[in-house]
Amino acid sequence: MSDATVSVPRKDNTTRWLLLPGIIWMALFLITPILMIVYVSFWTQTTFNISPEPTLDSWKQFFSSDTYIASLWTTTRIWLIVLATTFIVGYPTALFVGLLVKSKTLSTILLVICVIPFWTSFLIRVLAWRPMLGKEGAINIILMKAGIIQQPIEVLLFTELSVIIGMTQIYCVFMVGPIAFMLARIDRNIIEAARDLGAGFGRIFWKIIFPLSLPGVVVGAIFVSVMVLGEFATSGALSGRKVNLLGNIIVTQVGSLKWAMASVVGVILTVVMGVVIAGFLRIVDLKREL
Repeated sequence: MSDATVSVPRKDNTTRWLLLPGIIWMALFLITPILMIVYVSFWTQTTFNISPEPTLDSWKQFFSSDTYIASLWTTTRIWLIVLATTFIVGYPTALFVGLLVKSKTLSTILLVICVIPFWTSFLIRVLAWRPMLGKEGAINIILMKAGIIQQPIEVLLFTELSVIIGMTQIYCVFMVGPIAFMLARIDRNIIEAARDLGAGFGRIFWKIIFPLSLPGVVVGAIFVSVMVLGEFATSGALSGRKVNLLGNIIVTQVGSLKWAMASVVGVILTVVMGVVIAGFLRIVDLKREL
């Protein structure tokens, strides 16, 4: 009896070759720049000069400065508030568009309407809030003519509130899109079965709809978080430079040619974003859900 020949399949390298361009791209345009920022953050910075001699002076200056620490807390606070407001405004909108609207054509039209503001320049959308929120702006005029207020509300513009309002409107669509996508994937038969068993809308929402839409909430939260944490234009335009975020500090330091301090703030901001994204990804396994 002859021995059977066992053929051992050779390892296919096709997948590795397909991944190689993406790996090279990520290494050149993501990992390398981040490493360069970390490297520059340890350079020696003087008033008119910067040298590659390693030092911790810029890091010590950041953590010993009340202004920089206050900006870190302000950035964190505004991020949390905007994250909450975009969810409060965006989830009901996504629920209506993605689940309650039966017609897919109408649902698509409503989603297109949500992104219409993005046909306009970002800066124009930000500056458009000034005549709306100003002391003699549209909102104050409407409220006064309706008899709701007697004097204009001055806190609406050039305050932290105006920054929150502007960011909520600008980034709300990034919360609506992913949630509406996940809601549209829910099998209506599951909801009908729950109704047949006597479940009310509240129970159906908390037991079926919200858990199944949670991946969309996480994706939307990641989108909003990344953009809000890196913001500088909205706060500069709507707060009259009274609200100082980490993004504004980076712009100021780069404009003053203080590359080391700008790199320190950039590294801290990147770490904060990484922690936030990692925290959201622990809530839902997006690879499995999506």
